[in-house]
Amino acid sequence: MQIILLENIMKLGKIGDQVEVKNGFGRNYLLRQGKALRASKENIEFVSKKKTELNKKNDETKKQFKEIADKISNKTLKFNKESKENGELYGSIKPKEVSNVFKDVLKVEINPSQIDLRQEITRVGEYKININLHAEVMATVNLQVDKIDSI
Repeated sequence: MQIILLENIMKLGKIGDQVEVKNGFGRNYLLRQGKALRASKENIEFVSKKKTELNKKNDETKKQFKEIADKISNKTLKFNKESKENGELYGSIKPKEVSNVFKDVLKVEINPSQIDLRQEITRVGEYKININLHAEVMATVNLQVDKIDSI
């Protein structure tokens, strides 16, 4: 499926780029979220006229996400979880749980889909995770997973 991007998308392209994507990804995500338009003569002309406006809007959102990135970069989030004697957790830490900690502790709204854990967190220890705020803005956060002392 040929589409025209209405915003910068990581690993896909920049505003106004005409790219080929799989039908499901284009239909179910890019078109539905308003991130792209189907490639047609009318849409190509529309995007070329609106490109400066779209770039301006993109710069504003990038600036907002940069402020959030500065606020959360290199912060340490602490998790206290029940674990076995060898340090294995009874359940892994999921992006939804990390998102809730951002909301409660740092008062920042981060979607679970923006959180890249790199690996499954199933043991006590320290981990570095990436937060993909925007196609061009990323923050790194530390996770500290501690064992709850059992009685």
